[in-house]
Amino acid sequence: MVKALPKRSEVDKSLTWDLTSLIKSEETFKETLNKAMSIAQGIERDYKGKLKTSGIINDCLDRMREFEMIASWVGSYAYLNLAGDQKDMVSQERQAKISSLQSKILSNLSFVQSEILEADEIVVTQALEDSEENKGYLENIIRRKPYTLSPEVEKTLLALSSVLDAPYRIYNTAKLADMDFEDFQVDGNKYPLSFVLFEGEWEYEKDTKIRREAFNSFSKKLREYQYGIGTIYNTQVNKEKTFSDLRGFDSVIDSLLFNQKVDRALYNRQIDLIMEHLAPHMRKYARLLKRIHGLDKMTFADLKIDIDPDFEPNITVEESRKYMIEALGVLGEDYLNMVNRAYDERWIDFVQNEGKSTGAFCSTPYGSHPFVLISWTDRMREVFVLAHELGHAGHFYLAHKNQSIYNARPSQYFIEAPSTMNEMLMANYLMKKTEDKRMKRWVLSSIISRTYYHNFVTHLLEAHFQREVYKIIDSGGSVNAQVLNKLKKQTLSQFWGDDVEINEGAELTWMRQPHYYMGLYPYTYSAGLTVATQVSQRILREGDIALEDWLKVLEAGGTKDPVELSLMAGVDITTDKPLLDTIKYIGEIVDQIENLTDEL
Repeated sequence: MVKALPKRSEVDKSLTWDLTSLIKSEETFKETLNKAMSIAQGIERDYKGKLKTSGIINDCLDRMREFEMIASWVGSYAYLNLAGDQKDMVSQERQAKISSLQSKILSNLSFVQSEILEADEIVVTQALEDSEENKGYLENIIRRKPYTLSPEVEKTLLALSSVLDAPYRIYNTAKLADMDFEDFQVDGNKYPLSFVLFEGEWEYEKDTKIRREAFNSFSKKLREYQYGIGTIYNTQVNKEKTFSDLRGFDSVIDSLLFNQKVDRALYNRQIDLIMEHLAPHMRKYARLLKRIHGLDKMTFADLKIDIDPDFEPNITVEESRKYMIEALGVLGEDYLNMVNRAYDERWIDFVQNEGKSTGAFCSTPYGSHPFVLISWTDRMREVFVLAHELGHAGHFYLAHKNQSIYNARPSQYFIEAPSTMNEMLMANYLMKKTEDKRMKRWVLSSIISRTYYHNFVTHLLEAHFQREVYKIIDSGGSVNAQVLNKLKKQTLSQFWGDDVEINEGAELTWMRQPHYYMGLYPYTYSAGLTVATQVSQRILREGDIALEDWLKVLEAGGTKDPVELSLMAGVDITTDKPLLDTIKYIGEIVDQIENLTDEL
């Protein structure tokens, strides 16, 4: 029986993350914040108006690296406390204070970028040659030069950054603090409902009446907020369009892709090929679910149900460690040490509680260890989610060890490759471990319903919808709840065809994900998984050589662009082949699941 969620103060603290490893106490937080502000003031005092030689530029950037590291500690501490409980007023006030101070400090430090851009090109080139640690910062400045505004305007925009970032914060507050879901009833029985419970439990519920009623009740609450959140989202995309126009980009899509260091061909390929070539395989999978569960019809509310819901093993947090170690052990001793530390030192927040951020994520403050948020349900599927987030953790653990803060972070296009790679390693491990056909079918169906559905379907359909929104915005239009509902339903209908009924409430799915406030993030999940699929297949074929190449990719951080990083791993993403091969692989897994179902 699913229970109502406890308050944050009522959970088992041993299963929460230990943020004292980042900031020991509230007093330490204030001291660290003051230190960051002091360093920033010192940079402004000592270097403003003086960035005219390569030596002085690098001296300034050396101090900037220290400031950005310490600022990331206080910023992460505030953000992670709030993520644990969005209803906590102290955390809300701390986050608001940090956002406001950050805007002010970044505005005061904007002279660094402006003066380097105004410096003689020979001087900047020399600064690049003289410091490997500052290379990423200088390269990005040079690359952004054609789209950079006057120093006064850039300073003003940074001063307003807290206000300009408000849509994302308002969305999260509405979703996690304001939406109060009532219990829903089925056959006289009451069941608790929340964002976390719906996305962690009820979407997967095997009882069709309970599952569909949960979806209806969840959608009813979303619908109450659709106009407000639609207005928030319209504000977000029009803000992005304004920035795009101010900086001289041809479209908001080009503006958002610029920071990802990929061209529009890679973006469009990812969306168009999946919409066309993956849809038939996923429709076949939907028909298989309908047959196995004896459904009268297949609706959008039924797409997350398990192939074999009575089989999925239960697994505790502590039991999950064995799976992480054995599945990810192929990545070497240093990586395994990171995994063990994540458990022993409480890098991971496992609990479910009121107000906690939904889904899962990994925060990676430079100079500290990563922090992972997950809502553990004691179901085996969580090993894939945890492996995914530990993929992010391992990526930045290695990148931070080998690169400076300015060279550590790769393009957003590549961010999801290491995380989804770990899901593939977990699947490979589980398949090798068993000869039981029912277990094999469960693993294969988990790869489809979790790894590929989540990354190649859920997020890809977000990307397709998002592209349609930006087309409207680029043409000078705007969006509201009715327009967004219509676009989302069209996207879902195009992908699922006649095999899935897009029932009432499905059109509100755009209200559920925070990714729309993060630029062109959704399509990068399928991009990363395309790379991960091809590399994981290469590891199965070539073994240690492929693994060594992959570890070098992780260590490279942001020193190369996505095309170069992929080539290091043996994948050429400038062609259709990796994506079409991955889609073919997905189709083969669906066929295997169907064959095993017939045998069983």
